[in-house]
Amino acid sequence: MTKVAAMVGTDAIAEAMRQINPDVVPAYPITPQTSIVETYAQMVADKLVDTEMINVESEHSALSAAIGAAAAGSRVMTATSSQGLALMWEMLYIASGLRLPIVMTNVNRALSAPVNIHCDHSDSMGARDAGWIQLYSEDAQEAYDNIIQAVRIAEHPDVLLPVMVLMDGFIISHSLGRVELLEDQPVKNFVGTIQPPYSLLDTKNPPSFGAFDGLHGYYFEVKRAQAQGMLNASAVIKKVGTEFAGISGRSYDFFETYRLEDAEYAIIALGSAAGTARTAVDELREQGERVGLLKLRMFRPFPAQELVDALSHIKAAAVLDRSDTLAGSIGGPVFVELRSAFYEAEKKPRLYNFIYGLGGRELDINMMKQTVETIQTGMSDGVVQSSVAYLGVRE
Repeated sequence: MTKVAAMVGTDAIAEAMRQINPDVVPAYPITPQTSIVETYAQMVADKLVDTEMINVESEHSALSAAIGAAAAGSRVMTATSSQGLALMWEMLYIASGLRLPIVMTNVNRALSAPVNIHCDHSDSMGARDAGWIQLYSEDAQEAYDNIIQAVRIAEHPDVLLPVMVLMDGFIISHSLGRVELLEDQPVKNFVGTIQPPYSLLDTKNPPSFGAFDGLHGYYFEVKRAQAQGMLNASAVIKKVGTEFAGISGRSYDFFETYRLEDAEYAIIALGSAAGTARTAVDELREQGERVGLLKLRMFRPFPAQELVDALSHIKAAAVLDRSDTLAGSIGGPVFVELRSAFYEAEKKPRLYNFIYGLGGRELDINMMKQTVETIQTGMSDGVVQSSVAYLGVRE
Protein backbone atom coordinates (compact mmCIF):
# COMPACT_ATOMS: atom_id res chain seq x y z
CA MET A 1 0.00 0.00 0.00
CA THR A 2 1.16 3.52 -0.78
CA LYS A 3 -0.06 7.00 -0.03
CA VAL A 4 0.06 9.59 -2.80
CA ALA A 5 0.98 13.08 -1.65
CA ALA A 6 1.96 16.42 -3.18
CA MET A 7 5.31 17.25 -1.60
CA VAL A 8 8.34 19.40 -2.15
CA GLY A 9 11.61 17.48 -2.38
CA THR A 10 12.93 18.48 1.02
CA ASP A 11 9.77 17.20 2.72
CA ALA A 12 10.04 13.93 0.80
CA ILE A 13 13.56 13.46 2.18
CA ALA A 14 12.45 14.32 5.73
CA GLU A 15 9.57 11.84 5.45
CA ALA A 16 11.94 9.08 4.33
CA MET A 17 14.22 9.91 7.27
CA ARG A 18 11.25 9.69 9.65
CA GLN A 19 10.44 6.23 8.36
CA ILE A 20 14.08 5.14 8.62
CA ASN A 21 14.35 6.67 12.13
CA PRO A 22 18.15 7.04 12.31
CA ASP A 23 19.87 7.02 15.70
CA VAL A 24 21.73 10.29 15.22
CA VAL A 25 21.30 13.31 12.93
CA PRO A 26 23.94 16.07 13.32
CA ALA A 27 22.98 19.03 11.15
CA TYR A 28 23.65 22.65 10.29
CA PRO A 29 21.39 24.77 8.06
CA ILE A 30 22.31 26.00 4.59
CA THR A 31 20.09 27.05 1.68
CA PRO A 32 18.49 25.16 -0.04
CA GLN A 33 18.98 22.16 2.27
CA THR A 34 17.72 23.84 5.44
CA SER A 35 14.11 22.70 5.04
CA ILE A 36 15.16 19.07 5.41
CA VAL A 37 16.66 19.46 8.87
CA GLU A 38 14.03 22.02 9.94
CA THR A 39 11.24 19.58 9.12
CA TYR A 40 13.08 16.69 10.70
CA ALA A 41 13.89 18.69 13.83
CA GLN A 42 10.15 19.27 14.25
CA MET A 43 9.59 15.53 13.93
CA VAL A 44 12.15 14.99 16.69
CA ALA A 45 10.45 17.62 18.87
CA ASP A 46 7.07 15.98 18.26
CA LYS A 47 8.57 12.62 19.31
CA LEU A 48 7.73 11.00 15.99
CA VAL A 49 11.23 9.49 15.96
CA ASP A 50 13.82 8.38 18.50
CA THR A 51 16.66 10.30 16.87
CA GLU A 52 19.30 12.20 18.80
CA MET A 53 19.40 15.51 16.91
CA ILE A 54 22.68 17.40 17.34
CA ASN A 55 22.71 21.12 16.51
CA VAL A 56 26.29 21.94 15.66
CA GLU A 57 28.18 25.13 14.83
CA SER A 58 29.19 24.29 11.24
CA GLU A 59 28.98 21.71 8.51
CA HIS A 60 32.50 20.56 9.36
CA SER A 61 31.23 19.86 12.87
CA ALA A 62 28.11 18.15 11.51
CA LEU A 63 30.11 15.54 9.63
CA SER A 64 32.61 15.27 12.48
CA ALA A 65 29.77 14.40 14.84
CA ALA A 66 28.36 12.00 12.26
CA ILE A 67 31.73 10.23 12.08
CA GLY A 68 31.91 9.86 15.85
CA ALA A 69 28.35 8.55 16.09
CA ALA A 70 28.84 6.10 13.21
CA ALA A 71 32.09 4.83 14.74
CA ALA A 72 30.10 4.12 17.91
CA GLY A 73 27.78 1.89 15.86
CA SER A 74 24.86 4.26 15.30
CA ARG A 75 22.83 4.66 12.12
CA VAL A 76 23.61 8.23 11.10
CA MET A 77 22.12 10.61 8.53
CA THR A 78 22.69 14.27 7.72
CA ALA A 79 22.21 16.80 4.92
CA THR A 80 24.00 19.76 3.36
CA SER A 81 24.53 21.88 0.23
CA SER A 82 27.23 23.75 -1.65
CA GLN A 83 29.63 25.62 0.66
CA GLY A 84 28.48 23.34 3.46
CA LEU A 85 29.74 20.31 1.55
CA ALA A 86 32.94 22.19 0.78
CA LEU A 87 33.45 22.93 4.49
CA MET A 88 33.13 19.18 5.14
CA TRP A 89 35.94 18.40 2.68
CA GLU A 90 38.44 17.08 5.23
CA MET A 91 35.79 14.96 6.92
CA LEU A 92 34.42 13.48 3.67
CA TYR A 93 37.67 11.58 3.20
CA ILE A 94 37.81 10.53 6.84
CA ALA A 95 34.24 9.17 6.76
CA SER A 96 34.95 7.03 3.71
CA GLY A 97 38.45 6.04 4.83
CA LEU A 98 37.07 4.76 8.12
CA ARG A 99 34.39 2.81 6.18
CA LEU A 100 31.49 4.47 8.00
CA PRO A 101 28.03 3.98 6.39
CA ILE A 102 26.75 7.53 6.80
CA VAL A 103 23.89 8.61 4.51
CA MET A 104 23.82 12.27 3.51
CA THR A 105 21.50 14.22 1.25
CA ASN A 106 23.23 16.96 -0.72
CA VAL A 107 20.84 19.46 -2.26
CA ASN A 108 22.89 20.59 -5.24
CA ARG A 109 23.81 24.26 -5.29
CA ALA A 110 26.51 26.26 -7.06
CA LEU A 111 29.77 26.96 -5.27
CA SER A 112 30.87 30.56 -4.73
CA ALA A 113 32.30 32.85 -6.04
CA PRO A 114 30.30 34.81 -7.02
CA VAL A 115 27.64 33.96 -4.44
CA ASN A 116 24.84 31.93 -5.97
CA ILE A 117 22.20 29.87 -4.14
CA HIS A 118 20.79 28.10 -7.20
CA CYS A 119 21.43 24.71 -8.72
CA ASP A 120 24.41 23.24 -10.40
CA HIS A 121 26.48 20.15 -9.64
CA SER A 122 29.81 21.79 -8.83
CA ASP A 123 29.50 20.85 -5.15
CA SER A 124 28.95 17.10 -5.48
CA MET A 125 31.12 16.72 -8.58
CA GLY A 126 33.94 18.41 -6.69
CA ALA A 127 33.63 15.59 -4.14
CA ARG A 128 33.40 12.81 -6.70
CA ASP A 129 36.71 11.23 -5.69
CA ALA A 130 36.18 11.44 -1.92
CA GLY A 131 35.15 7.79 -1.66
CA TRP A 132 31.39 8.38 -1.33
CA ILE A 133 28.82 6.53 -3.40
CA GLN A 134 26.78 9.09 -5.37
CA LEU A 135 23.16 8.58 -6.45
CA TYR A 136 21.46 11.36 -8.44
CA SER A 137 17.69 11.96 -8.39
CA GLU A 138 15.46 13.19 -11.22
CA ASP A 139 12.58 14.24 -8.96
CA ALA A 140 11.25 14.10 -5.40
CA GLN A 141 10.02 10.53 -5.89
CA GLU A 142 13.46 9.29 -6.86
CA ALA A 143 15.10 11.25 -4.03
CA TYR A 144 12.71 9.61 -1.53
CA ASP A 145 13.41 6.17 -2.99
CA ASN A 146 17.17 6.74 -3.15
CA ILE A 147 17.39 7.69 0.54
CA ILE A 148 15.67 4.50 1.64
CA GLN A 149 17.91 2.36 -0.57
CA ALA A 150 21.03 4.27 0.49
CA VAL A 151 20.81 2.92 4.04
CA ARG A 152 20.92 -0.68 2.82
CA ILE A 153 23.71 0.06 0.35
CA ALA A 154 25.95 1.89 2.82
CA GLU A 155 25.57 -0.69 5.58
CA HIS A 156 26.10 -3.78 3.41
CA PRO A 157 29.14 -5.68 4.75
CA ASP A 158 30.68 -5.85 1.28
CA VAL A 159 30.48 -2.05 0.93
CA LEU A 160 30.62 -0.11 4.23
CA LEU A 161 30.98 3.25 2.54
CA PRO A 162 29.07 6.52 2.98
CA VAL A 163 26.37 7.36 0.44
CA MET A 164 25.52 10.80 -0.92
CA VAL A 165 22.02 11.21 -2.37
CA LEU A 166 21.80 14.22 -4.71
CA MET A 167 18.85 16.33 -5.76
CA ASP A 168 18.79 19.61 -7.66
CA GLY A 169 18.39 22.67 -5.48
CA PHE A 170 15.04 24.49 -5.79
CA ILE A 171 14.20 22.62 -9.02
CA ILE A 172 13.44 19.52 -6.95
CA SER A 173 13.97 20.60 -3.35
CA HIS A 174 11.36 23.39 -3.38
CA SER A 175 9.04 22.31 -6.20
CA LEU A 176 5.77 20.54 -5.52
CA GLY A 177 5.58 17.07 -7.04
CA ARG A 178 3.67 13.81 -6.85
CA VAL A 179 5.26 11.35 -4.43
CA GLU A 180 4.10 7.83 -3.63
CA LEU A 181 4.95 7.27 0.03
CA LEU A 182 5.35 3.77 1.38
CA GLU A 183 3.81 2.68 4.64
CA ASP A 184 6.09 2.88 7.65
CA GLN A 185 6.41 -0.82 8.42
CA PRO A 186 7.61 -1.95 4.96
CA VAL A 187 10.31 0.75 5.08
CA LYS A 188 11.32 -0.29 8.58
CA ASN A 189 11.53 -3.92 7.50
CA PHE A 190 13.47 -3.01 4.35
CA VAL A 191 16.22 -1.03 6.11
CA GLY A 192 16.35 -3.41 9.08
CA THR A 193 18.62 -2.82 12.06
CA ILE A 194 22.20 -1.65 11.69
CA GLN A 195 24.80 -4.33 12.42
CA PRO A 196 28.15 -2.51 12.67
CA PRO A 197 31.20 -4.78 12.40
CA TYR A 198 33.04 -2.66 14.97
CA SER A 199 31.95 -0.17 17.60
CA LEU A 200 33.83 2.23 19.85
CA LEU A 201 31.40 1.19 22.57
CA ASP A 202 32.38 -2.49 22.40
CA THR A 203 34.56 -2.67 25.51
CA LYS A 204 35.14 -6.41 25.18
CA ASN A 205 36.65 -6.03 21.70
CA PRO A 206 37.84 -2.42 21.58
CA PRO A 207 38.64 -1.23 18.03
CA SER A 208 40.89 1.59 16.88
CA PHE A 209 39.60 4.25 14.47
CA GLY A 210 41.83 6.71 12.65
CA ALA A 211 45.14 5.63 14.16
CA PHE A 212 48.43 6.89 12.72
CA ASP A 213 49.59 4.70 9.83
CA GLY A 214 52.97 5.88 8.68
CA LEU A 215 55.61 5.00 6.11
CA HIS A 216 55.90 1.31 7.01
CA GLY A 217 52.28 0.80 8.00
CA TYR A 218 49.26 -0.40 6.04
CA TYR A 219 47.87 2.84 4.61
CA PHE A 220 48.15 1.56 1.04
CA GLU A 221 46.36 -1.68 1.91
CA VAL A 222 43.60 0.25 3.69
CA LYS A 223 43.00 2.40 0.61
CA ARG A 224 43.03 -0.67 -1.64
CA ALA A 225 40.37 -2.27 0.57
CA GLN A 226 38.35 0.95 0.37
CA ALA A 227 38.55 0.83 -3.44
CA GLN A 228 37.32 -2.77 -3.32
CA GLY A 229 34.32 -1.64 -1.30
CA MET A 230 33.46 0.79 -4.08
CA LEU A 231 33.85 -1.95 -6.67
CA ASN A 232 31.57 -4.20 -4.61
CA ALA A 233 28.97 -1.45 -4.40
CA SER A 234 27.81 -1.93 -8.00
CA ALA A 235 26.38 -5.39 -7.37
CA VAL A 236 24.86 -4.28 -4.07
CA ILE A 237 23.20 -1.22 -5.63
CA LYS A 238 21.66 -3.40 -8.35
CA LYS A 239 20.47 -5.99 -5.80
CA VAL A 240 18.99 -3.38 -3.45
CA GLY A 241 17.29 -1.65 -6.39
CA THR A 242 15.64 -4.91 -7.40
CA GLU A 243 14.55 -5.69 -3.84
CA PHE A 244 13.13 -2.19 -3.47
CA ALA A 245 10.75 -2.98 -6.31
CA GLY A 246 9.28 -5.67 -4.10
CA ILE A 247 7.91 -3.10 -1.64
CA SER A 248 7.33 -0.18 -4.01
CA GLY A 249 6.79 -1.45 -7.55
CA ARG A 250 9.66 0.82 -8.63
CA SER A 251 12.95 -0.86 -9.56
CA TYR A 252 16.26 0.96 -9.84
CA ASP A 253 19.47 0.30 -11.73
CA PHE A 254 22.65 2.22 -12.53
CA PHE A 255 20.84 4.22 -15.20
CA GLU A 256 17.54 4.36 -17.04
CA THR A 257 17.08 4.38 -20.81
CA TYR A 258 14.22 5.89 -22.77
CA ARG A 259 13.60 5.12 -26.47
CA LEU A 260 17.27 4.26 -26.79
CA GLU A 261 17.05 0.76 -28.33
CA ASP A 262 16.72 1.94 -31.96
CA ALA A 263 18.22 5.41 -31.51
CA GLU A 264 20.93 6.85 -33.73
CA TYR A 265 21.60 9.75 -31.36
CA ALA A 266 21.38 10.00 -27.59
CA ILE A 267 21.14 12.56 -24.84
CA ILE A 268 22.92 11.65 -21.60
CA ALA A 269 21.86 13.54 -18.49
CA LEU A 270 21.51 13.23 -14.74
CA GLY A 271 19.25 14.95 -12.22
CA SER A 272 16.22 17.03 -13.13
CA ALA A 273 17.47 17.65 -16.69
CA ALA A 274 16.37 14.13 -17.57
CA GLY A 275 12.72 15.18 -17.47
CA THR A 276 13.33 17.97 -19.98
CA ALA A 277 15.36 15.60 -22.15
CA ARG A 278 12.55 13.02 -22.14
CA THR A 279 10.08 15.58 -23.51
CA ALA A 280 12.59 16.70 -26.13
CA VAL A 281 13.11 13.10 -27.23
CA ASP A 282 9.35 12.64 -27.69
CA GLU A 283 9.06 15.79 -29.78
CA LEU A 284 12.07 14.86 -31.91
CA ARG A 285 10.64 11.37 -32.44
CA GLU A 286 7.44 12.97 -33.75
CA GLN A 287 9.64 14.76 -36.31
CA GLY A 288 11.15 11.44 -37.40
CA GLU A 289 14.44 11.81 -35.54
CA ARG A 290 15.74 8.61 -33.93
CA VAL A 291 16.85 10.05 -30.61
CA GLY A 292 16.93 8.41 -27.16
CA LEU A 293 17.82 9.26 -23.59
CA LEU A 294 20.11 7.70 -21.02
CA LYS A 295 19.49 9.05 -17.52
CA LEU A 296 22.46 8.38 -15.29
CA ARG A 297 21.51 7.66 -11.67
CA MET A 298 24.71 6.16 -10.24
CA PHE A 299 27.80 8.30 -10.77
CA ARG A 300 29.96 6.66 -8.09
CA PRO A 301 30.86 3.93 -8.65
CA PHE A 302 30.90 4.83 -12.34
CA PRO A 303 29.19 2.09 -14.44
CA ALA A 304 31.73 2.24 -17.27
CA GLN A 305 31.20 -1.12 -19.00
CA GLU A 306 27.43 -0.98 -18.64
CA LEU A 307 27.36 2.44 -20.31
CA VAL A 308 29.57 1.22 -23.14
CA ASP A 309 27.21 -1.71 -23.71
CA ALA A 310 24.15 0.57 -23.70
CA LEU A 311 25.55 3.23 -26.04
CA SER A 312 27.86 1.43 -28.46
CA HIS A 313 25.18 1.19 -31.18
CA ILE A 314 24.53 4.93 -31.53
CA LYS A 315 26.29 7.35 -33.88
CA ALA A 316 26.76 10.26 -31.47
CA ALA A 317 25.70 11.45 -28.03
CA ALA A 318 25.17 14.80 -26.35
CA VAL A 319 26.62 14.47 -22.84
CA LEU A 320 25.17 17.09 -20.48
CA ASP A 321 27.19 18.35 -17.52
CA ARG A 322 25.89 20.80 -14.92
CA SER A 323 29.44 21.53 -13.75
CA ASP A 324 32.79 22.19 -15.35
CA THR A 325 36.20 20.73 -14.57
CA LEU A 326 37.72 24.13 -15.47
CA ALA A 327 40.49 22.19 -17.21
CA GLY A 328 40.38 23.94 -20.56
CA SER A 329 38.87 21.91 -23.40
CA ILE A 330 38.70 18.59 -21.55
CA GLY A 331 35.00 18.94 -20.66
CA GLY A 332 32.75 18.29 -17.66
CA PRO A 333 32.94 15.35 -15.23
CA VAL A 334 30.34 13.07 -16.85
CA PHE A 335 31.87 13.65 -20.29
CA VAL A 336 35.41 12.95 -19.08
CA GLU A 337 34.36 9.72 -17.37
CA LEU A 338 32.29 8.50 -20.31
CA ARG A 339 34.95 9.27 -22.89
CA SER A 340 37.47 7.36 -20.78
CA ALA A 341 35.08 4.40 -20.55
CA PHE A 342 34.96 4.21 -24.36
CA TYR A 343 38.74 4.46 -24.84
CA GLU A 344 39.29 0.75 -25.57
CA ALA A 345 35.83 -0.02 -26.98
CA GLU A 346 35.73 -1.36 -30.53
CA LYS A 347 32.51 0.50 -31.33
CA LYS A 348 32.24 3.99 -29.96
CA PRO A 349 29.92 6.92 -30.68
CA ARG A 350 31.16 10.44 -31.20
CA LEU A 351 30.72 12.20 -27.83
CA TYR A 352 29.91 15.90 -27.57
CA ASN A 353 29.89 17.72 -24.24
CA PHE A 354 27.40 20.46 -23.36
CA ILE A 355 28.02 22.29 -20.10
CA TYR A 356 24.74 23.88 -19.04
CA GLY A 357 22.76 25.38 -16.19
CA LEU A 358 25.59 26.77 -14.07
CA GLY A 359 24.25 28.87 -11.22
CA GLY A 360 20.71 27.72 -11.97
CA ARG A 361 20.56 28.93 -15.59
CA GLU A 362 17.41 27.48 -17.15
CA LEU A 363 17.53 24.52 -19.52
CA ASP A 364 14.53 24.36 -21.83
CA ILE A 365 13.29 21.91 -24.45
CA ASN A 366 14.56 24.00 -27.38
CA MET A 367 18.06 24.05 -25.89
CA MET A 368 17.89 20.29 -25.49
CA LYS A 369 16.90 19.95 -29.15
CA GLN A 370 19.78 22.26 -30.04
CA THR A 371 22.25 19.74 -28.62
CA VAL A 372 20.89 17.04 -30.93
CA GLU A 373 21.00 19.35 -33.94
CA THR A 374 24.60 20.23 -33.12
CA ILE A 375 25.77 16.62 -32.95
CA GLN A 376 23.86 15.73 -36.12
CA THR A 377 25.51 18.63 -37.97
CA GLY A 378 28.92 17.64 -36.65
CA MET A 379 28.47 14.08 -37.88
CA SER A 380 27.24 15.11 -41.34
CA ASP A 381 29.94 17.75 -41.90
CA GLY A 382 32.70 15.49 -40.64
CA VAL A 383 34.41 18.55 -39.21
CA VAL A 384 34.30 19.01 -35.45
CA GLN A 385 35.29 22.44 -34.19
CA SER A 386 35.15 21.44 -30.54
CA SER A 387 33.79 18.54 -28.51
CA VAL A 388 32.96 20.90 -25.63
CA ALA A 389 30.33 23.64 -25.81
CA TYR A 390 28.64 25.92 -23.26
CA LEU A 391 24.89 25.75 -23.64
CA GLY A 392 22.89 28.90 -22.86
CA VAL A 393 25.80 31.28 -22.20
CA ARG A 394 25.03 34.91 -23.11
CA GLU A 395 27.13 36.20 -25.96
